[in-house]
Amino acid sequence: MHTAFLHSHSSLRWIVLVLLVIAIINAILKKGKNEYTNKDRLLNLFTMIAFHIQILLGLVLYFTSDKVGFGEGWMADKSARFYGMEHILIMLIAMALITIGHSKSKKGATPALKNKSILVFYTITLVLVAAGIPWAFRGL
Repeated sequence: MHTAFLHSHSSLRWIVLVLLVIAIINAILKKGKNEYTNKDRLLNLFTMIAFHIQILLGLVLYFTSDKVGFGEGWMADKSARFYGMEHILIMLIAMALITIGHSKSKKGATPALKNKSILVFYTITLVLVAAGIPWAFRGL
């Protein structure tokens, strides 16, 4: 079961990253046109939902993985510190930001403000997610 969650979590990250990039590009393109359609709202909503599903899978892994351990010297171990503290903290902050961005876009008075909220919050989320992913070059 752990392997299924791990593969799902690893695969879904690509969907989340692609959706974030598409939502950001869409907000940039629509910001100049001062337009915000139901299609835009759904894109932003599905991006946030995919991210939340990713977080739920990650939380299951956090509490079941052998990579997360808080034994003696875990802060000195680069991998244990990353999975036990850095990764989850970065992703939870990113989850809060994407949720705030989506909420602000729903409450925005004008299409320009809605797109600006998505652009700002989803871009910060993308940067955090990219920084918090255990890429192969990190040596974890």
